[in-house]
This record gives sequence, structure tokens and C-alpha cells, in this order.
Amino acid sequence: MSYSNAANFTNPSTFILLGIPGLEMSHVWISIPYSAIYIIAILGNFTILFIVKSEPSLHEPMYYFLCMLAVTDLVLSTSTLPKILSIFWFNCREIDFSACLTQMFFIHCFVGIESGIFVAMALDRYVAICHPLRYSTILTQLLMAKISLVVVLRSGIVALPYPFLARQWPYCGTNIISEPYCVHIAVVKLACADIRVSSYYGLFALFGVLGLDGIFIATSYMLIIRAIFRLPTKDARLKTFLTCGSHLCAIIIFYIPSVFSSLMYRFGQNVPLHVHVLITNMYLLVPPMLHPIIYGVRTRQIRDRLLWLVIHK
Repeated sequence: MSYSNAANFTNPSTFILLGIPGLEMSHVWISIPYSAIYIIAILGNFTILFIVKSEPSLHEPMYYFLCMLAVTDLVLSTSTLPKILSIFWFNCREIDFSACLTQMFFIHCFVGIESGIFVAMALDRYVAICHPLRYSTILTQLLMAKISLVVVLRSGIVALPYPFLARQWPYCGTNIISEPYCVHIAVVKLACADIRVSSYYGLFALFGVLGLDGIFIATSYMLIIRAIFRLPTKDARLKTFLTCGSHLCAIIIFYIPSVFSSLMYRFGQNVPLHVHVLITNMYLLVPPMLHPIIYGVRTRQIRDRLLWLVIHK
């Protein structure tokens, strides 16, 4: 199927998603790792949810936030990967304008929720290590519910302007998006207008959400490390620090690709397009697959429960 690169419209009825530009002939082969990523993400996160729900000893704040992370990863995967695979398998490149804006909102909203969950997990680690005797009195169910509500509302409010900003611009040139999904900056770049408002808001949201969350997490870990160095023995310090290992790994695989991808949209004009697209795909697709693996391998309670279920079956 051929698609025109230019059109005369102010509000497009559809956009065309290219998938991975320059690698169209390899889409079927590329779909294999993408399918594996989706299957592992779905199975892994549902397994985490099932284990935490079925094991009463895991009904603690840390695992409550882990369940929120699993649900967020499931939404992120499901809002992007089915459409990507339909492009790879069936060459189904068209996406309705409203559907594109809806996907845009879900992507930006749940990326923000995921970032907020990592802040909540950092708070959990801080209280567990710096105030262990007051852990249950500080992190009550009411406080966890309030934190969860703030995380969701903040992300929803910050993400809501994205589709409205994208809808207000006139699109009188190409309707081809060089991505396999709709994100704000990739869509508004197609507008034949001055999009500085959209660009500035995207940078504000990036640094106002991910940037501030990164500062909060870094501050928490500075206090955690200070408390760890006050422990009397090397073994105690190492054992305490390892309780943060899963959280630190999850933060690294989420924040670094996310920030790098957002900056590449604005400043990576000299990067080959297919390389750009593959890199930007990683921050949405890889973390939902790796998070359940990281927590399943590094968290003894989850690992023991999973082994018990397998042996029992």
C-alpha cells in the first residue's frame, strides 16, 4: 500500500504510522523480539499481581506499590505493542486522529504514574531503613492510598494538555508519523504552525515530573546511604543496601532511556531515523518486560513464593 506524503487538511482524519522507517522489509523479523517482549511483560506482571494477592505476608507497602507498577506496565504495554505488531504483521499503519490522541494521553499519563511510583518506592525504602521501628505506623494504608491518589491525579493533570495542544494545531502538510505509536512531540512536529508552546510544555512536563521525581529519589537515597554507613558492621551495611537493589535497577532502566529519548526528539536531528525510533521504543517497551524479572529474581519473598507455586503444581 502506498501513502501520500502531503495532503491539504487542517484536521486530519487519520495519521500514518511508519513503524521503523528504513527497516520496513525487516518488520516481520523485528516483530519476533517485540512479540517476546509483550508476552513476557504480560505474563510477568500478571504473575507479580497473582503472587502478591495470594500471599498474605506480601501485603505490605513495598508490594502494594509493586502491584501499582505492574498494573502501570500492563497498561503501557497494551496501549502500544498491539498496534506496533499490527503494523509489523499486517501493514496496518493507519490510526484515527482521536485514537492517536487517546494513545498519546495514555502513554504520557502512565509514564508519569510510573515515575511517581518509583518516588513512592524510594519513600518506602527510606522509612524501612532510616525509621524501621516506625515503619508500620508511618506507612499506613491511609497514607498509601493518599500517595497513590496524588500520583495518579498528578500524572493525569500533567498529561491532559497533550492531546488538547495537539488538536489545536493545523495539519496542512504530511500526516505520516515516523514512529509506531503516537507521542506528543512526534505528532505536533507535523503541524504547519509555530509549535513552541507544545515544545515548551513538553520540556516543562519532562523536567517537572521526571526531573523533580529524580531529585526526590536522589535525596531519599542520600539519606538511605547515610543511614547505612552508620550501621556497625560491613555485613549489615551490605545486607541493608541490597534491599534497595531491585528498586535501583528498575529506576535505571526507566529513567535513563526515558530522559534520553525525550531529549533526542528535540536535539537528535543528526541521528539516523531508524536508530532514533529503536532507541525511543526502548523506554516504553523494555521496562515493562524487565521489572517483573528484576523483582522476581532479586526479591526473596516473591522468588520463594513463585518456586513454591511451581513445585506445588
